[in-house]
This record gives sequence, structure tokens and C-alpha cells, in this order.
Amino acid sequence: MVTVVGVTASSIVGNFFSPRFFQFQVRALEEKDLSIYTANSLLLEVFKTAWARGNFWSFLIGTLAAGILSYWITKRIVQPLNQMESIVDKFANGKLDERMSHLEIPELDRLAMGFNRMAASLEDVEQRRREIIDDLTHELRTPLTIIRGRLEEIADGIILANSTIYARLIHETKRLQRLVNDLQELSQAEAGNLAIKLRPVNLRSILNPLVEKFSDQLLDSDRTLTLDCSNHLPYIMADSDRLEQILVNLLSNAIRHTPQGQITLKAWFDIDRVWISLTDTGSGIPEEELAHVFRRFWRSSKSRSQKYGGTGIGLAISRRLVELHGGEIFVISQLGVGSTFKFFLPARRSRPQSASSFNKYPKA
Repeated sequence: MVTVVGVTASSIVGNFFSPRFFQFQVRALEEKDLSIYTANSLLLEVFKTAWARGNFWSFLIGTLAAGILSYWITKRIVQPLNQMESIVDKFANGKLDERMSHLEIPELDRLAMGFNRMAASLEDVEQRRREIIDDLTHELRTPLTIIRGRLEEIADGIILANSTIYARLIHETKRLQRLVNDLQELSQAEAGNLAIKLRPVNLRSILNPLVEKFSDQLLDSDRTLTLDCSNHLPYIMADSDRLEQILVNLLSNAIRHTPQGQITLKAWFDIDRVWISLTDTGSGIPEEELAHVFRRFWRSSKSRSQKYGGTGIGLAISRRLVELHGGEIFVISQLGVGSTFKFFLPARRSRPQSASSFNKYPKA
């Protein structure tokens, strides 16, 4: 663009000045009583002079125009880049709320908007990092404080070590171990380093023992756990240990958040998928919090206020394990009514299908 402007300016100026310089020189010759026919050599010199002067001015003005335009364009480009550099420096100092404004140049505006999206993502990641550190610190501090307090009391002779004290210390130690193991497992899952050994699995062989185990824990409570599962479900492609881990996480959450009522574990077949759902009549989750359910270390405000326990890692691990199986997990909940967690896994023999062949939320 700068070259075009420079050449155009030179051409316009040359066409404007050269004829006028030539006309001026010819009139000077006519004043000396010389005609055009008798002043060939002088006329040639006059033409050369007019041409040279016209070229000089056209080159000078064309170069000046190109330079001014180049400076203007460069300033328009460099200024937002300098602003971007300044914002990056602020990011380095921990100030992540700065953003680029809209720009008049379309290409730079797209760059600025992309930069803003990146900045928003960085701000969200930093916020989540701080929340994770805060939650992790809280989760570690509680058992460590209990263990240290009991050990100091034993050392000072305030209390005598007995089986009850030892049992409490073992419980808190296991809690720390479970948290560390969950963190390690979540890190491996998110990095894609968690081994999943898929093989044909009979789902009932996993569901029946789990329901029996958890039902025994609910014998002296106001809660009941039931299984609704067909005897003719196809085999699924799954890692039985990891699938059991997913179900244990979901069942533990359902029991923890259902002081009384019904918990139903259900499985059914839909085209080439086997769906598993867990429905409870517990406290439920507020609608505005549903989007955060599968975030690591997230716990609902009700869980935090009522000290339900849990680390907030189980659901994050469950989602990742479901995804590693080639499935997807969903949640539907209503505050004060209850929650339903459902996920699907591919059946052993799946067949090709169109995108519209299945419903994302099939009717149970």
C-alpha cells in the first residue's frame, strides 16, 4: 500500500510539474526573440531541465507521502502491540484483569480479541489454582492438626494412649493417604497416564456386590438402596476396577447427601450404549452450581456449611474415568428434591450410527 501511494504521488506530481517547467522555459526563450524552429538545441536543454526538475519534485513529494503514510500505519500497528506488551508485563506481575480494547484494523482487532480470550482463560486458571491451593491446604490441615494435637497430648501426659486414640490417629492417617492417592490419580488421569484395560464386562457382576455392600451400611438408617437392572444387558467394554471406582464415588456422594430417603441405582440399554444412573432424594444441588460439580476440589455451599466431608476430588476423577472409557457423565439436580448422576459406556459390540440416532438424555 505504501509503495502504491508513493508511485501514485510521484506520477501525479511529475505530470503536474514537468509540463509547467517546460512551458516556463519556452516562454523565456520566446522573450529572447528566438523561435522554436531556430532554437532546437536550447529547446532540448529546456526539456531536459524541465524533466529533471519535475522528476526531483515528484520523487521528493512521493517519498514524503510514502514516508508519512508508512509512519501513520506503523504507529497504528505498533501502538496496540506496545499496549499488548504492557499488559503482558502486568500479567507477569500477577495482574490478570487487564484487557485489550477494540481496534479499527480488522486483523489487529481479531488478534486483540484472541488475546483477551487467552487472558480470560489465564485469569480463570489462576483463580482455580488459588482455590485448589486453599482447599488442599484446608483438607491437609484438619487431619494433621488432629494427629499433632493427639501426639502432643500423649507426649505431655495429658491423655493416655489407648485403642480409641490409636483408632482415631489411624483414621486421620488413612484420610491423608486417601487424599494424596486421589490427587495422584487425578493428576495421572488428567495427563492421560492412567491405564485403562478395556475388556468385556458383565455389568451385573459389578452392580450386585456393590449394592449389597452399601445396603449393609444403611441397615440402621432411614435410607434404602435399590437396584433396577435388567438381566439381559449386553456386555460393556470397561475396566472393571475403574468402573467400580466410579460407582463407589457416586454411591458415597449419594449416601452422604441423603440423610433419609431412597437411593436407586439403575442400568439400561439404549441402541449401542449401556446407561447407568444413580438417583437420590437427598439435599440436591442449586442450579447455579451444577456447572461446577465435576471441578476438582469443588463442593457445594451446602456441603461446606454442613460439614458433609469429602475432598471434592471424587467426581472429577469419575468424570475423567468415564471419558477414558469413551463415555460421558451428566448431572440433573433440584435443590431439596435430589440428584441424578448418569453416564453411558459403549456396549461390547457397537455398530455405526448417525449423530441423530441417539438421545443425549434418553428416557430411563
